[in-house]
Amino acid sequence: MDKFDRQILDVLQKEFPLSERPYGVIAQKIGASEAEVWQRVQTLVSSGVIRRLGASLDSRKLGYASTLAAVNVMEGKIDQAADVINAYPEVTHCYQRKDAFNIWFTVIAFSEQRIMDILEEIRLAIGLTPEQILNVPVERLFKLDARFTVSKPDSDS
Repeated sequence: MDKFDRQILDVLQKEFPLSERPYGVIAQKIGASEAEVWQRVQTLVSSGVIRRLGASLDSRKLGYASTLAAVNVMEGKIDQAADVINAYPEVTHCYQRKDAFNIWFTVIAFSEQRIMDILEEIRLAIGLTPEQILNVPVERLFKLDARFTVSKPDSDS
């Protein structure tokens, strides 16, 4: 990753342009061609430097409900359980943790009742007891505005 990539990442995180040709706007801002910016972004995505590029909407302001949930499944059933969980379009994140509750996921749905229905369907499909699934809805929201910087390697200075 060079200075040019860092400039692109900085613009992507801080001020993604709302334009028909956002990569052209970025290119103009950093003194490059639109094609070069596009190619660099594609390389950053394919290499895993950029994991996701998209809008982050406040589901509560859109009238949706959300929760953090977790399940406790046997080691040999983790992939099967993750497949069940990820089959729901309302599941936005799903990840494994080294804990008794070893799969954590978030659910965003049009109502609290829909969330409860999804969690019960997941519980039954995986064959869990009620004690093996957690529902941890937000009680108080703390929103962080996380911005990441890429430190320069010594050879770039």
